[in-house]
Amino acid sequence: MTTEALDRTEADEDRAGGSGAVGGSRAFALTLVITGALGLLAAWVITLDKTKILEAKVAGRTFTPGCSLNPIVSCGNIMESPQAKAFGFSNPMLGLVAYGIVISIGLGLLAGARYRR
Repeated sequence: MTTEALDRTEADEDRAGGSGAVGGSRAFALTLVITGALGLLAAWVITLDKTKILEAKVAGRTFTPGCSLNPIVSCGNIMESPQAKAFGFSNPMLGLVAYGIVISIGLGLLAGARYRR
């Protein structure tokens, strides 16, 4: 290849995102996918528990969520607090969206995507 062809190739890479675009290692991408999936699972379980709490409240019963281990480590009373629905809906639903984004970024990196800084 001539030097002119090499210069053109480097310029094409720069325009395609070669400078300023970064990719992640395969280990980082797998970490994002695995931890994102675990977080998504946890958000899903908490969302289901919140739904069961609301159903039990309507039926006049009580429901103890799986994250309530003992009187000291308990999440049931926290799930019923006003802060648990800060934006007008159950906060674990934010986790469903956010962890989905983390998984998508990890899968993109596994597929070879390069993101701008």
